[in-house]
Amino acid sequence: MTRWFRALLCAGFVITGAKAMSETTISVLDFSDLKGWAEDDHAAALETFRNTCGILRAPDWRAICRAAKDFPDPKKFFELLFRPVLIEDGEKPLFTGYFEPELDGSLTPTSRYRYPVYRMPPEASRSHTWLSRREIETSGAMEGRGLELAWVDDPVELFFLQIQGSGRIHLPDGGYIRVGYGGSNGHDYRSIGVELVRRGIYSAHQVSAQVIKNWVRRNPVEGQELLRHNDSYVFFRKVTKVPAHKGPIGAMNRSVSAMRTIAVDPKYTPLGAPVWIEKQGKTPMRRLMVAQDTGSAIKGAQRADIFFGTGDDAGRAAGHLKDDGRMIVLLPIQRAFAMLPEAIL
Repeated sequence: MTRWFRALLCAGFVITGAKAMSETTISVLDFSDLKGWAEDDHAAALETFRNTCGILRAPDWRAICRAAKDFPDPKKFFELLFRPVLIEDGEKPLFTGYFEPELDGSLTPTSRYRYPVYRMPPEASRSHTWLSRREIETSGAMEGRGLELAWVDDPVELFFLQIQGSGRIHLPDGGYIRVGYGGSNGHDYRSIGVELVRRGIYSAHQVSAQVIKNWVRRNPVEGQELLRHNDSYVFFRKVTKVPAHKGPIGAMNRSVSAMRTIAVDPKYTPLGAPVWIEKQGKTPMRRLMVAQDTGSAIKGAQRADIFFGTGDDAGRAAGHLKDDGRMIVLLPIQRAFAMLPEAIL
């Protein structure tokens, strides 16, 4: 470490990145500043990092990925080749969770499996906005065209599958198929939770995915109308690149890993980069994860969505998460140094 850089660290120097937006501040830290760093399972983090590092094309990342293949000490790997960088944009940090839904379904319709999972019709792909959710479900525009990928047994779970954008369908023979995002009808998403609060049914702190599901099931007629309040409708495609028993495909076109993958805003956090998480709340979390996914609601330098896995248990855990804390990106050493203003150099 150079003398000037050590001095900056000791002084807690915070600078404004030359290439970042005007309100973005960057602090280059040391690993001793990361709470709980020594206690994490660095081998698990390194395995997750290896899953996507081969996609990175910049020379410094490629050199690190070559070293990652057989580096003997995972903790030393990160400490020797990276520097922790705290990137802030003035917005309050927020950690939420996401998961992969698992639905019961069939490749053929039956009296139980009667709610279709559709692929995108060609006319929808050619139009900026197509039919609304209500029109798709009531007009018959999708019927008899062979657009069904599968049929599931629960329209409420199908609605939340569309919100998540991907999921796994458990078939009667014990097998699985995985479906991923295949397009949308172009309408803006309208929050069902916000609508329940607006109607005075719940207060904001009471609303969760499980609360919404329970209310819709207790009130089937009103519930169906509530779901149609959201004009947005998501279509799917069958995902065959990876076996269905592995994690879903993330933004880097690789399977994501439960409790080691986060979705980030790539405007601030490079996809593929390791990220140290210091989540507060009832269940604090200190863990090295990897930025391997994105999301339309994940915006900001200190915003992350933690992938909890597949199925109901993962969904319940993810649905309750809404905590503050901080996230620190690990960047190749020269890249971290380069973020400092030239005047300081």
